Amino acid sequence: MSGDLTVSGVDGVPEIVPGDDLAAMVVRHVSDLRDGDIVVVTSKVVSKAESRTVRTDRLSAIEAETSRVVARRGPTTIARTSHGLTLAAAGVDASNVEQGTVVLLPLDPDASARSMRSRVHDLTGANVAVVVTDTAGRPWREGQTDIAVGCAGLVPLDDHAGRYDGQGNLLSVTAPAVADEVAAAADLVMGKVSDRPFAVIRGLQARVLSAGSDGPGARALIRPDEGDMFALGAREAALAVVLRDDSQDLTALAALASSSEPVDAADLVALAAGQVATHLDIRALDDGAGAGPLREVEVAGPDDVVVSGALERVCALAVVHGWQVVGDDRNLGRCRIVLRCGPANP
Repeated sequence: MSGDLTVSGVDGVPEIVPGDDLAAMVVRHVSDLRDGDIVVVTSKVVSKAESRTVRTDRLSAIEAETSRVVARRGPTTIARTSHGLTLAAAGVDASNVEQGTVVLLPLDPDASARSMRSRVHDLTGANVAVVVTDTAGRPWREGQTDIAVGCAGLVPLDDHAGRYDGQGNLLSVTAPAVADEVAAAADLVMGKVSDRPFAVIRGLQARVLSAGSDGPGARALIRPDEGDMFALGAREAALAVVLRDDSQDLTALAALASSSEPVDAADLVALAAGQVATHLDIRALDDGAGAGPLREVEVAGPDDVVVSGALERVCALAVVHGWQVVGDDRNLGRCRIVLRCGPANP
């Protein structure tokens, strides 16, 4: 594989409208497409060409595009889409479109990439790969980067399992997400306000599949729920544990945990403790001078609440709703915790 890699943005692209032939547009603006090139295109222009711009309010569009809410905090919703993607606002975008309209993700980004790859080959004879990108945040990291939501002609994941490193160590989990790396590289020259919806990457020809072989698509990068250690946000995960019912619908759990308002201590304890809540005493230690929900409470009960796990569930749900556990005294025959209200949305 060559060590030289070039990433070039495509200038002069007009506003995309429904029915536009994106492949023909790329060919018109890039006269020297060649075998092994990777054409990168933003999902927004794919959606515009495929009439996925709709006149509706953003919140309604997010609800319609959401398969499952992963987490909510204030006005921000992280949602799983019907594609299996987990994105802020379910991938619904209200930027760079007429006011009162929003852009939805393509119905099938992998199919869009396959169609564009085939069309480029028909027009030029060049065997190129195509990657469709969208912007996403990352857990534990500030900022956003582009990821591949669709691809064709490229193996999206380079699984190193079974290979050996330079020191002879057997690799088992290393698997570079090549399609995502391509998307991020292209974003450096496309940007968000530069009117460059296309980019061409040259120098990765060894990764481009032969004509007629599209590969598994970007869907292969989606981690299945059973392998996801963070399938729910903090509140949603805590609530799932609190309710202790594996049959609970994850969407319903997320809705129960999504309130941006402060949670009253009595409601919180009743929800977390379940059937043994009636055996717990809730006493105000500080009522916040009469303003709003109790700010500091004592929850006490007989030692059988420890056996039931009630206090543990109360603590778990309290923490993710902005409360702090500032006292924990569990003596034989009597158990007591003290909760202090912190921010409404930790």
